[in-house]
Amino acid sequence: MGNKRQMFSTGVLLAVFISTALAGPWANICAGKSSNEIRMCDSYGCGQYATQRTHRHHQGVDILCSDGSVVYAPFTGKIMGQEKPYKLKNAINNGVRITGGGLCIKMYYIKPIKYKGSIKRGEKLGTLLPLQKVYPGIQSHLHIENCDLSDPTAYLK
Repeated sequence: MGNKRQMFSTGVLLAVFISTALAGPWANICAGKSSNEIRMCDSYGCGQYATQRTHRHHQGVDILCSDGSVVYAPFTGKIMGQEKPYKLKNAINNGVRITGGGLCIKMYYIKPIKYKGSIKRGEKLGTLLPLQKVYPGIQSHLHIENCDLSDPTAYLK
């Protein structure tokens, strides 16, 4: 049984490595930033994948970005539609789902320029919504999560 588990774990790691290598690192996502910097901890929580939240683990990664900044597509693909992170209306309840190159992600807290159609790596996707209006004092950021809820951190290099 141990050998099967070890082979499965090795296979999963190899699949993640191969898919990351094929997809390559993502483009810089936020204008004015030289890299995709992950939000550290503040009074609202931490931006790294799987960090503990009040009633759950963080299922994505938060990329630092200033309110109103241009947000770029991380990879070439198709915008599949609108995504909303909250059930109730608020000033930041908007985002999109993007697929391409074997990837599927949800990006939250942006006002996209469109909800359907093709998009190229580094092309303008939209603008960051005003997180400060909803969470005063938070480090403004864009939330990205893989549709399968796996860790997207390896693509952010």
